[in-house]
Amino acid sequence: MKALFGTDGIRGEAGSFPLDASTVSIIGFSLARYLRDVAGRSPAIIIGRDTRESGAWLEQALTAGAVAAGAECRSAGVITTPGIAFLTGSLKADAGIVISASHNPYHDNGIKIFSPSGRKLDDSIERRIEADILNESQQDVPPHPSSLTSSTRDEEESLQQRYLAFLSEEIGKGLSLKDLKIVIDCANGASSNLAPALFVRLGARTVAINNQPDGRNINRDCGSLHIESLQRRVVAEKADLGVAFDGDADRALFIDNKGAFVDGDATLWVLARHLHTNAQLKGDTVVATVMSNIGLEIALRSRGLRLVRTDVGDKYVLEELLRLGASLGGEQSGHIIFPQLSLAGDGMLTALCLLRALQDQGKSLAEMTTGFERYPQVLVNVQVREKRPFSEIPSLQKAVTETEEKLSQKGRLLLRYSGTEALARIMIEGERQTDIESYARQIARIIEREIGT
Repeated sequence: MKALFGTDGIRGEAGSFPLDASTVSIIGFSLARYLRDVAGRSPAIIIGRDTRESGAWLEQALTAGAVAAGAECRSAGVITTPGIAFLTGSLKADAGIVISASHNPYHDNGIKIFSPSGRKLDDSIERRIEADILNESQQDVPPHPSSLTSSTRDEEESLQQRYLAFLSEEIGKGLSLKDLKIVIDCANGASSNLAPALFVRLGARTVAINNQPDGRNINRDCGSLHIESLQRRVVAEKADLGVAFDGDADRALFIDNKGAFVDGDATLWVLARHLHTNAQLKGDTVVATVMSNIGLEIALRSRGLRLVRTDVGDKYVLEELLRLGASLGGEQSGHIIFPQLSLAGDGMLTALCLLRALQDQGKSLAEMTTGFERYPQVLVNVQVREKRPFSEIPSLQKAVTETEEKLSQKGRLLLRYSGTEALARIMIEGERQTDIESYARQIARIIEREIGT
């Protein structure tokens, strides 16, 4: 069986394997049984979901399996992914489960599982659950009379308020937004009620858009994947800035008062400078992925700061942050991690940290992003008949070496195979678009000649 857990849990079309009711029940049963065996008692599990129409029945199926294995489940209702990560640790639960497909369209859904530390589930436990699915896929988890969560709407509200109190009273302590007008794009997702409440609580004049979820409009032409409407609204409202979340609000992207887009790389630049100014950027290091723009690396270098790159995925960013003891990392997509504050990327937490940086410096977002220049980028895919190691193709190695010499310290070449398709991927960044396009065409021709279809 193909691995079901990716770098961000299980994800797929709701109603189809492995996100059909019977398989989801097995997942709940398997997890609870493992936690019970480790703890020697009934495990406590916190469960939340985003606004997809499939979320409620998936939560019921998951809970039925978990309770059948002896777990005690509490539901936080509709809440962000980082909200569940926080509650799992705050309530000393044995695990937290989020039913969400993040930025995917409504017909998809997913399952993310957190440990009490706020980290995502260990790989070994994921493999165990996958084995249970394979072994038990022909069996039904026995129904349980208490299969539904016992949480009432008031209890769900209490858990959500606990998370909001953490953000406003701990992360936002001493932060006043009373002089700011902020437009919030909630992506019709999990932040639709929480984010406006948070910013109003801190005194901001708040304009919330795409905060009327109907089960099917999550991420649809809105949120962090579609920031154009937010750009227009920020300008029309003469707002100080805008923030866009994705469906489960684990990432945030920004718009400055002029309507300019501020992506995760630019956000890392602003936050790194602020932390460094306050002697809080440990090791003078920022962790990002191989997809972060070379402009970030050059900007940081100009301040004597170092950029360390990882494979794509917040899981790898977090691992490197913890290995280095660093204090800031993230992805171009707006998934930012402050390991001293939370081990889960949290869009609302990121927004508060950015706003604090602006307040402390007495500058606008547009002013704080100066010094960061996004370099031109070209991406080329080449179909291949085999995935021979690039190092074993002399003509390609020669071209790569020559290209890297031409790019010097003002550009970057990334050559890799797709993990799911028969493709070689060429990514080049540099000062001039025409140059990098020429370099990419040359490398693509060599790949086509040597291993192309």
